[in-house]
Amino acid sequence: MLQSPVFEDCPVRHGFLTRGGGVSDGPFRSLNCGFGSHDVRARVSENRRRAVAAAGLGIAPLVTPYQVHGTRVIVAGPEPTPAQRADAVVTAEPGVAVGILTADCAPVLFADHVAGVVGAAHAGWKGALAGVLPATVDRMERLGAKRERMVAAIGPAIAQASYEVDPPFAEPFLRDDLSVESLFRRAGAKLLFDLPGYVIRCLERAGIGAVDVLDRDTAGEPDSFFSYRRNFRAGEPRYGRLLSLIGIGV
Repeated sequence: MLQSPVFEDCPVRHGFLTRGGGVSDGPFRSLNCGFGSHDVRARVSENRRRAVAAAGLGIAPLVTPYQVHGTRVIVAGPEPTPAQRADAVVTAEPGVAVGILTADCAPVLFADHVAGVVGAAHAGWKGALAGVLPATVDRMERLGAKRERMVAAIGPAIAQASYEVDPPFAEPFLRDDLSVESLFRRAGAKLLFDLPGYVIRCLERAGIGAVDVLDRDTAGEPDSFFSYRRNFRAGEPRYGRLLSLIGIGV
């Protein structure tokens, strides 16, 4: 499990889980936390239980959404509910863990420890471009947080060196903000996109007080992370999901 120093002074518990320490096998080896991965459900449930415990949240209920690469943010309360279509979860409830699943997209965890509000957002290129990160910040403020007090950490994600795209991919980003041209590096007839760098830009524009980034490449570190793109290139359609979670300790 990886952690960010940005949360050291916050009374919250968090973790960016790697693929190690679970009970799954095959392409899901071993800490696969995604029910949508076609893994054995009982194994995924045990992996999620282990992940929550590893983050120091004991037996806290874990709320994760049914992710759709959009901008909807849901609020997790004290009572369990079925997974809702969304790409971010926030809560002000102590003893509740909120999390998101990734396999190359950027996981972002948030906290305002003064207000006692935390959040987790799934920032793939579609969601980040559409505004899932400022939407998460806005929803946390409606629960009493203040953006200038918030800290955020960007977990393991596909790195620029591994993220090859066609030139037209850059067009909607440049229409939105010409300054992001620096996040695209030419590689022959292709471009290399800096997704973590773009997420940092989004968080800075949202006015977050402090942002940390864990510089780890999901596509380039097969022993540590699941990666959709790596498996797709290898002709393996099945892949596990990494869990990133945060909660207010009790």
